[in-house]
Amino acid sequence: MTVIALEGMQFFAFHGFYDEEQKMGGYFLLDVYIHLTEKTEKTLSDKLELEHTVNYESIYFVCKTEMKKTSKLIEDVAARIATKVKSFNVEKIEKVKVRLRKLNPPLGGIVHSAYVEIEVEKDKDKDKEASK
Repeated sequence: MTVIALEGMQFFAFHGFYDEEQKMGGYFLLDVYIHLTEKTEKTLSDKLELEHTVNYESIYFVCKTEMKKTSKLIEDVAARIATKVKSFNVEKIEKVKVRLRKLNPPLGGIVHSAYVEIEVEKDKDKDKEASK
């Protein structure tokens, strides 16, 4: 299986359950893993254009846009990113995994990060119905 990934994207954002987190903000690390469909894997070639694969810039733009929207839960942010990345190129993508880390979460002690990992897979039932 072919995986295209962007790892270690860094953002300063205002996500957090507590008012202080939403006012002061904090640092986040974001990883996105895109598993290509078998059909897409078979067509990969250096002679192809970006439209035949998944464009890194498009992925980054989705991440940057969603990270700007304040949320109480990082689970919500990660789910939005996974769903949007999968939906803008659904015929080429089998699965999207997003890992969002909140650095130095306010837990009253030294904690490097807290993270959530979300996976969104291709809906095979919908794909079968669409091909009928």
